[in-house]
Amino acid sequence: MPWMYKGKEYDPGELDPKEVYGFVYLIENLETGKKYIGKKLLFASKTRQVNKKKKRYKAESDWKTYYGSSETLLEDIKTLGKDKFSRTILHLCASKAECSYLEAKEQFERNVLLSNNYYNSWISVRVRKAHLKGLQEQKTVL
Repeated sequence: MPWMYKGKEYDPGELDPKEVYGFVYLIENLETGKKYIGKKLLFASKTRQVNKKKKRYKAESDWKTYYGSSETLLEDIKTLGKDKFSRTILHLCASKAECSYLEAKEQFERNVLLSNNYYNSWISVRVRKAHLKGLQEQKTVL
């Protein structure tokens, strides 16, 4: 099942970590309606040895095949099959901090911990205001 964004299959073309660093997503069980809100970074920091020194670089993550980190959700996907789930991107984010903030915002607004309609079992976020300059300038969430 592909990732959907604004009603279309998400195809970022050549990924640029300066433009889109990650996204906040919704996975929905099409049989039960149960949902999961999470975030996924498109790039991961990796290291390699170059001239006897460690060099850091960004590498594309496994986002194309990713289905969340909830054990209950992953068990249902294994049992029912991937075709029984939809994957929707809610927000494209320019930084890790934006992903964290918008994920927590969606989780709190939807009351994921107080509802049996969500696979989410915990919310964890730690974000500094200084890291959200891009969101403050957009004024989309303020």
